[in-house]
Amino acid sequence: MSSSRKSSSRKRKGVAAAMHPRNKYAENAPDFSLLASKYPAFRSFVSYGSGANNRPRIDWTDFNATRELTRVLLDHDYGIKWWIPDGQLCPTVTNRANYIHWIEDLLASCPAPWHQNGEHEEVVCGIDIGTGANCIYPLLGTALHKWHFVATDITAVALSWAQKNIQSNPSVADLIKVRSSLIEDAGGSNWDTTTIAAGNNDTGEEITHHSTAIIEEGKGAVSSSEAVVDTKHAAILVGVVKEGERFDFCMCNPPFFTSMAEANANPRTACGGTEAEMVYPGGEEMFVARMIEDSATLKHKIHWYTTMIGRKLSLKVLTAKLWTLGVAAVRTTEFVQGHTSRWGLAWSFTAPPKIESSKTSVQIKSNVSFMLEGLRHGCSAVDVLQGLISQLQSNGVLCKLDLSSFSINVSILGLSFNSSLHPIHSYVYVALNCICQFMKVFQQAPGSLLIKASLGKGASFESGKLFMKIFENVEQALKEQFNLKQRRTM
Repeated sequence: MSSSRKSSSRKRKGVAAAMHPRNKYAENAPDFSLLASKYPAFRSFVSYGSGANNRPRIDWTDFNATRELTRVLLDHDYGIKWWIPDGQLCPTVTNRANYIHWIEDLLASCPAPWHQNGEHEEVVCGIDIGTGANCIYPLLGTALHKWHFVATDITAVALSWAQKNIQSNPSVADLIKVRSSLIEDAGGSNWDTTTIAAGNNDTGEEITHHSTAIIEEGKGAVSSSEAVVDTKHAAILVGVVKEGERFDFCMCNPPFFTSMAEANANPRTACGGTEAEMVYPGGEEMFVARMIEDSATLKHKIHWYTTMIGRKLSLKVLTAKLWTLGVAAVRTTEFVQGHTSRWGLAWSFTAPPKIESSKTSVQIKSNVSFMLEGLRHGCSAVDVLQGLISQLQSNGVLCKLDLSSFSINVSILGLSFNSSLHPIHSYVYVALNCICQFMKVFQQAPGSLLIKASLGKGASFESGKLFMKIFENVEQALKEQFNLKQRRTM
């Protein structure tokens, strides 16, 4: 592969592998120096390079350092008090926030039918499958959006520490319920484990205000030894969702690996994780396959079924399984954390809503164009480009002219356009492309100009109306400017 092709490949990968734009760290990475100045416990884990490369850093292979970073980020940027015992899975805040923002996008693009009908309009409810001792998804979801959660898990340590983290955040504590997903617990009082915080953890330490102080200060370590749980006796969704319950979404950070040896194969990071959190027979593919089977039983009781995926090959296999099942919608995305990529998979048994033409008398077309005919001798492509830019700018559109390629880069209210003018022999062509769609070059009669615009699939109905109005204004203005007849085309 040539160096230019490699460079192009890296550039494309960099564009795709971006954080969610609403992520707090999308534009600015966490400031370790600032955090060290505010949190003494974190300061001891921060070191500085020498010479020009003197940026603050932490040792990513040190579990204590990564755990302390998670604690201070949650406290500093989200107001969340948090801690986990040694050995439990330590989540990366940036990646977990990406997942929460993606859920928000799914709910905005296709809300649950009961919200569309005006029922319980303000209450969004989700299930976190395998919440872990960290309970990070419910804590972030409630802190950011005041969503309600049922947080499930199978080990006593995970359930008790999840409850401790919830109780350490009184402002959102009433929004999260911890629930055991062990089938053997289904008939017992431990099914809803909201009272587990009054008991003991596996070390015999009573869960009291002393434990909350550990969470607040980030000091001390609590053992997390636990008995191996037979995953055959663990429910995922069927048996966890109760009669009469319905949820806007479920989310899951599944056990990615088939063995602990496979889980520990990455020496570059130290995020901890127990066998119950990391390992499942058949790995993530089999775990998510069980989720899919459960979704086929529950169907509309959960509007969006979602999960994180660790391998792109698994994503392809599971997506194919979903289409075979006959779901109404499938969505995928990529989550990026440093050099690590994860993928998001979502599916629903409810078809996304379609825009009804009866909502407005204006029909939004995806492709529109008009012709400028009879251009006088000496009227160059540059003249037309300048006229087009002038008219677009007068309608509040940002434009940037590139004469080397006879193109105009255009943006309006967050929508990206690309406009190109191509002189072909004595023919002239202008294409106004929306959201990176490519237009074919149409040859016109000598002295004629075709201006064509295409509205991308990602544009909203309101954006489409604005787009059509601006295009009509530009058409009329160019006709007057060049004193030409025009003919609208389809």
